[in-house]
Amino acid sequence: MKKTNTIFSIFAAAFLFMAASASAQSTFDKVVSVDKVVHDFGDIFTDQGAVSCTFTFKNISDKPILLLQAVSSCGCTTTEWTREPLQPGKTGTVSATFDNEDGPYPFDKTVTVYVNEVKKPIVLHLRGTAHENAKPLKETYSLKIGNMGIKNLEIKAGNISQRETKSGTVAIANVGVTPMKVEFKNVSDGLTVQVFPNPVPAKSVATMTYTITASRERWGKNWYYATPVIDGREFKAIGSLPDPEEPVDDLHFYSQPNTRIGIGKGEIAFWAVTKENFSSLPKDYKDDMANPTFTKSTVNFGKLASGAKTSLTFEYTNKGKMDSKFFKLDADCSNVTVKEMEDTAPGKKGRIVVELDTKGMPKGDNIIALNLFTNSPFRPVISLQIAGTIQ
Repeated sequence: MKKTNTIFSIFAAAFLFMAASASAQSTFDKVVSVDKVVHDFGDIFTDQGAVSCTFTFKNISDKPILLLQAVSSCGCTTTEWTREPLQPGKTGTVSATFDNEDGPYPFDKTVTVYVNEVKKPIVLHLRGTAHENAKPLKETYSLKIGNMGIKNLEIKAGNISQRETKSGTVAIANVGVTPMKVEFKNVSDGLTVQVFPNPVPAKSVATMTYTITASRERWGKNWYYATPVIDGREFKAIGSLPDPEEPVDDLHFYSQPNTRIGIGKGEIAFWAVTKENFSSLPKDYKDDMANPTFTKSTVNFGKLASGAKTSLTFEYTNKGKMDSKFFKLDADCSNVTVKEMEDTAPGKKGRIVVELDTKGMPKGDNIIALNLFTNSPFRPVISLQIAGTIQ
């Protein structure tokens, strides 16, 4: 009986995902909006068979558009889409079905949609975790804020271009025995968060929909926060956090966790990476823009004693025909600060100088990833690295 109830609540939540996202959307090139780009099925079970979802596309331009094709990332996902032209103001759909036949495992399948007036394909995600047997919600959702069960306090929203919005969904659960009302306070500028259904029925799954709007005041990786208010009260998170990601190629990429979220804290956090939007520019115009080209992407600081400071320089030449501008340099940790970073005229050489403070960094080989956000259509985000050994 418990398994049947759990499965029924998950099916019910799946059917309500579209309604949950009705007021949220992601926009592309001022041509089309999509009600969401991520559909999170939450927890499903291998014996319930295939699961489906629908993404709604709306023509927000002043001329007809066409959904040319919707291509899935693997044979386990099939797609259907509206074939007739969408007139201005009208909507069409892309439906995706995940066959759920490969056994219990987390999945993240993509569907790439091509729209005739949109420069880049639109990538949609189908996410969730397939289980062999039903588990109690308290086991499936290892974190709790009041009676709200959630799998992670940090939600990755992905990349967003200027003049666009980014929406997605996250499955949450009411692990209590009475209906749960979910509200949010202290919501960051540029972020909206909703839950549907709300109140959430007892012992059932619901959809949390988020939308992030790009702003020219925010470049690179930015955090957005919201404090859940459960049945009129604020609670601190309890439970267990997900296991950290494994290091890549046995190298230590040093980064710092976000200390605003975690066990004993009351916030959830979303992050998105904002870059410039060149999609509407003609190719000839792009060819005449900035093009900063670096002599090397990795600067090695050699060996440093723990607590030592050093300055590091990245050199480049602007090979474009417009001034190169740098909006922001992101580092994975606060140990790196920018000391020099200026606009550079066409044909001129320039440099970016950063200071590294090794205080608190782990001993041994370290790599710190840097992302530089620029006005160059050729390289809107330039990846740089600092490498060396802390003794």
